[in-house]
Amino acid sequence: MIRRIDIALGLLLTAAANPGFTQALDNGQSFGSMAQPDVQAADCVAPRPPRELAKTAYIRNGYRAILRILAARHWQETGECTCVIQEITWDEVVNQGAKFIASDDPLRPFDTSDLRITADALEAERAAACESP
Repeated sequence: MIRRIDIALGLLLTAAANPGFTQALDNGQSFGSMAQPDVQAADCVAPRPPRELAKTAYIRNGYRAILRILAARHWQETGECTCVIQEITWDEVVNQGAKFIASDDPLRPFDTSDLRITADALEAERAAACESP
């Protein structure tokens, strides 16, 4: 009996010591919600595309990579190191998206992996150039 009380007390103290266990959610969602909280986008990080943009995450991820590519191409054209990723609208991305279509499959029109690789390379090039004195 005493051993059970010791175990229960130990679990209670462990739970109370864990801040995530006792803190209330601050984004207004209940604990049972599977929805991801909205996170403010960092200065030069592409935001998550809105669900309304496309019916599948695969296509939305393709559009996100296209946004990153468009922002990096702006740097290539102007040489300005200021981040323009927040200034490019999703409508512009969708309009430019036709140039990146790699397949006739309506559910997989983009080669998302290739788009990410391209975006990563362009962003790395931009970062190296913009960090130089």
